[in-house]
Amino acid sequence: MRYSVLFMVIALIAAACIAGCTQQQAQQPSPASGGEIKIGVIASLTGPASNVGKNMWQSAQIAGDEINAQGGVQLGASGTKVPVRLIVGDDESTQQGGQKAATKLITDDKVDILVGGYSSAVTSAYQQTIAEYKVPYIVTGASSPVITHRTDIDTSYVFHHCPTTDSYGEYTTTFIDQVVRPAVNKKLGASDDRPFRLALIYQDTAYGKGVQTAVQNTIAKNNLNIVLVSEQGYRMGESDFRTPLTVIKAENPDAVYLGAFPNEGAPIITQARRDIGLDTIFLNVENNDNAQFYKDLGQYGEGAIIESRFSPYTAPVGALATAQENFKNSYSAKWGMYPDMMGASTYEGIYIAAEAVGKAGTTDKASVHQALVDLTMPEVIEAMKGGTISFTKDYRESRFDLWMEQLAYDPNAGECRPHIVWPDNLKVTEFTLPSWYKPGSA
Repeated sequence: MRYSVLFMVIALIAAACIAGCTQQQAQQPSPASGGEIKIGVIASLTGPASNVGKNMWQSAQIAGDEINAQGGVQLGASGTKVPVRLIVGDDESTQQGGQKAATKLITDDKVDILVGGYSSAVTSAYQQTIAEYKVPYIVTGASSPVITHRTDIDTSYVFHHCPTTDSYGEYTTTFIDQVVRPAVNKKLGASDDRPFRLALIYQDTAYGKGVQTAVQNTIAKNNLNIVLVSEQGYRMGESDFRTPLTVIKAENPDAVYLGAFPNEGAPIITQARRDIGLDTIFLNVENNDNAQFYKDLGQYGEGAIIESRFSPYTAPVGALATAQENFKNSYSAKWGMYPDMMGASTYEGIYIAAEAVGKAGTTDKASVHQALVDLTMPEVIEAMKGGTISFTKDYRESRFDLWMEQLAYDPNAGECRPHIVWPDNLKVTEFTLPSWYKPGSA
């Protein structure tokens, strides 16, 4: 009888140990489901933003190929390497399409992490789904600060790897004040206190309105001698801009700042100069540093300005020039064209995703999220503040070094090519007013 009791006690202890071990194993996050890391890429493969969206998806594939060529992602200190698998979701350049793409990637494809997003209006439409499923999302294109600043939903799993309209809108407005305004006053023989006459034409979305707000706030905050003589909005995807451009011309601007996508910016400038006779300086947001944009502009881009951080046709001298050249060559060899800025950010986004999963040592989403919060990794192909990629603690935004380019017509290419003109430590030539330029009234 004593032996029976003893055997029962031993059996109970063994069962408890087995149950405890099983429970402990169940609580341990899986290293990588299916032996791979599934990265969902949300891009606009169709619709008005498809030019940029295809570039983003194609750039992501370059990064995925490079990572897998090195054996994949090393998970923690284990030494185990697993490949990445990219799965694309087409947001169709619409809010409904974005919701459909995000839902499918998360619930059907069961991706471990998301990268991409271009239109701010489209991206913000499916953020509730990101919040609900708590999927880490590295946004590489949607530049409205609302993406991570909004308070109506939980945005803690969203990380912003592109400058916001606040940052580049302020940067461009500062360039206007410090560089363009003195050049115009000199041409006019006007005094330094002459107000600079700036017009805005912007996409009537969170992105375009973000550019508008940044300009307004920068002028007010710094008490700049710039007056907004006209502010014209338009619907995303429009193609005929002659009516708002006629209104702008009547106000005699010294320059026009565009809050536009490349497929909108090129016809705006072409119609302004060719059809309306608005011969002024056009300033463009960074997403227009795009090979198709240069092709579509032709000769009419002469003298225009683009705020940038990566260009298909130029690079600042320095350590990253070789890395950028290698990326451009790999992209060109695979796709027969050059990558654009949104492609560069998305290429980096794949590397950031891989780094976060590697640091976490698992695809467990909470662990990957924390790895992104704590992330500090070397810059990849774009110049970052301090030479590292990390995210701010408040709104999870990465910080880039920016520059301004001026376009000059290249007769051999039959297109314009960019040259860095600001800031002084990066410029290769001086900003100039073209001979045909017409300033506003003195």
